[in-house]
Amino acid sequence: MTPIPRHEIAAILERALVEDLALAGDLTTNALVPADHQSEGRIVAREQGTIAGLDIGLRVFDLIGGTVVAERHVQDGERVSAGTVLATLQGSSRTILSGERTCLNLLGHLSGIATTTASVVDQVAGSGTRVADTRKTTPGLRSLEKYAVRCGGGINHRFGLHDAVMIKDNHLALANSIGEAVSSARAAIGHTVSITVEVDRLDQIEEAIEAGADILLIDNLRGDELRRAVEIVGGRAVTEASGGITPDVAADIAAAGVDIISLGWITHSAPRLDVALDI
Repeated sequence: MTPIPRHEIAAILERALVEDLALAGDLTTNALVPADHQSEGRIVAREQGTIAGLDIGLRVFDLIGGTVVAERHVQDGERVSAGTVLATLQGSSRTILSGERTCLNLLGHLSGIATTTASVVDQVAGSGTRVADTRKTTPGLRSLEKYAVRCGGGINHRFGLHDAVMIKDNHLALANSIGEAVSSARAAIGHTVSITVEVDRLDQIEEAIEAGADILLIDNLRGDELRRAVEIVGGRAVTEASGGITPDVAADIAAAGVDIISLGWITHSAPRLDVALDI
């Protein structure tokens, strides 16, 4: 997986730590635990899943201060069983306790996304269809959540409005035609930027292709209608199925022959993986 830039991770972790420690720090730990006390802790997966964000979570302890040495026992993207020790911590008890929740929040959330993504990837295995995320991410955490998707074997859709053109239904409502919308977009962007057109009817497909769309986002079509859409495209553009897709229908949609399934579910509705820190 392509790693997230360190400066991006630091900014996110610092915001998270400010939420917890603010100006006064960890009142409970500082009152009960001597400053020189040392401990050993184990980060454990309480259930099976795919790990994402372990290194990110462990960086919390570096940012808090105090000496904590972390030994990683698994890598991001690795599938683990319940009871697996993910990492061992040794060092300042205050640092371990003060960083525990921020570390586990991120690790559990990102590993939940990776686990959910992996389950969808497994369901479409052998079909040739790839699983992609969307922009339906938690504000401020997009880079981390999209990294978790990669850890689960998925691929990333555009990261924002700035790196690809996607002409959706509301854009088309303001344009005279699909052809005009694509022409206007093509004139305004560089040659390396792709153009996606969202279609929700079969009669829109030919116009979008003739206009020069690189990708057709086939929205909310299912069954025979989706298969027919793929036939009409005939390999002249990348086909992407989207719209209300959940893991339980992914295999059926992949069977229609689309190149990509994009589903926001893997980021906005993935349950967190149960992870814990035991002193």
